[in-house]
Amino acid sequence: MRRVTVVGGGLAGCETALQLSARGIEVELIEMRPEKNTPAHRSPNLAELVCSNSLKSENIQTASGLLKAELGLLGCFLLKMADGARVPAGHALAVDRDLFGSIVSSAIDGDPRITLARREQTDLALPGCAVIATGPLTSEALSASIREHLGDEHLYFYDAISISLATESIDTGRMFRASRYGKGNADYWNIPLTRQQYTGLLEFLKSSAKAEKHGFEDGMCFDACLPVDVLAGRGDDTLRFGPLKPRGLDDPLTGREPYAVIQLRQENASGSMTGMVGFQTRMTYASQKQMLKLIPGLENAEIVRFGSIHRNTFIDSPRLLDEGQMSLRRKGLFFAGQITGVEGYVESIAHGLIAARNIVDFMDGGTYRIFPPETILGGLQRHLSGGASPFQPMNANFGILPPVGGERALRKNRKAERSLDALKIFLDRRD
Repeated sequence: MRRVTVVGGGLAGCETALQLSARGIEVELIEMRPEKNTPAHRSPNLAELVCSNSLKSENIQTASGLLKAELGLLGCFLLKMADGARVPAGHALAVDRDLFGSIVSSAIDGDPRITLARREQTDLALPGCAVIATGPLTSEALSASIREHLGDEHLYFYDAISISLATESIDTGRMFRASRYGKGNADYWNIPLTRQQYTGLLEFLKSSAKAEKHGFEDGMCFDACLPVDVLAGRGDDTLRFGPLKPRGLDDPLTGREPYAVIQLRQENASGSMTGMVGFQTRMTYASQKQMLKLIPGLENAEIVRFGSIHRNTFIDSPRLLDEGQMSLRRKGLFFAGQITGVEGYVESIAHGLIAARNIVDFMDGGTYRIFPPETILGGLQRHLSGGASPFQPMNANFGILPPVGGERALRKNRKAERSLDALKIFLDRRD
């Protein structure tokens, strides 16, 4: 009987376990929570989302939407479960975090081929074929064991969590409902800021007290998750071209785009929690409370989940792992998800699926099935096996795909069509 040990009950680990089970392989899934918790998790649920409740756009003209379409062709389990926990978010797929985690946990518990063990794995002394999918919050003990196994090339950077608010404490009378450019339903509350309000917020973010983490100033931080207070220090207009951009959001009171906009997004099915989009932060809790006093409609808002930063562990995959993300120093030891250098919820799910396929190929004695370069999946695989030095995490984006010709406005459509066509041909030939 074939058996695999998967360490880590996050997005990648759960998708890996379910994919392996679907292929008739027995799985022991090891998750340390709730025996040992992390600074970012709140519940004992598997696949808990900690930074945001959004899995990004479903529009196939976006890289995230295209990746979801690719995963749909491959029978991805967690995306189907996310759809069952959906909350309104325009053209994005956002979920009730607790409901999603509960659905995934139930699926794992109910799978006869998966045994769930709630304990901390502190080393790599694992029998046979094993997968490390412990993500950005790998425990110190296991992280030290990985470092010992791989050498000093083991890397880390810092990640951040956005602020969540109690919806009933928000004054929506000074906001308007809309999705950017009118795409999808009007599922976001938008807070328009004048130049003066924006400048006041900017100055506060620059001067506010920060909850510094030892080594943060020397570490690396993935650009897509930079704290809002860090962005504020990169230039007066950085936030206006980033998370506070007003493009495509006309204020119905003026008929024009505001100087800047703060967006709020529903975070659970009941609508009792609302997240501040893009407001990851390393400010102290007291500073976060003071900041809300500067934002129209949030002066009396109650914070139910403070923003924070945490260590995010990942490996120099192109130099330490083979093209299937198996350790070059030990046959049968695989790594999956964010610890390999993919960044993002859906990307982690995708790599969990990829890892399961790689493990089956290894156990069958064959070669790894590398997805076509025209696909987002293939682009991510190639980044992990041939990324530039110094290696940095990568999320889904059209830049990892080969270029296409033709009119600029049609290129994303052409890339999406080309990707799905190439993937269907690939699957027909190999599966």
